[in-house]
Amino acid sequence: METTTVTSKGQVTIPLALRQQLGIRQGSKIEFAVVGDHVEMRVCHLPAELPSSGFGMLKSKRAAVPVDLDPATLAKP
Repeated sequence: METTTVTSKGQVTIPLALRQQLGIRQGSKIEFAVVGDHVEMRVCHLPAELPSSGFGMLKSKRAAVPVDLDPATLAKP
C-alpha cells in the first residue's frame, strides 16, 4: 500500500503504478464513496484513446493542395 500527502487544496497524487494499472490519465472521471471507515475510489470513465500518430491533428488556414499537382508546372520557363 502506498501513501501520499493531501495538499492545502485537498488534492492528492495517485501513485504512477496505480494510474498505469487502472488506465487513469488526464480527463479520467473518478468516483469516491465512503464505505464504513474508509473511502473507495472507482474509475467511472476513461477518456478516448490517444492517437498513435499525430497525423491529421494540425489544421492549416491555407487551402489544400490538389493531390495531382505537379510542382514542375509551377516553374517559369
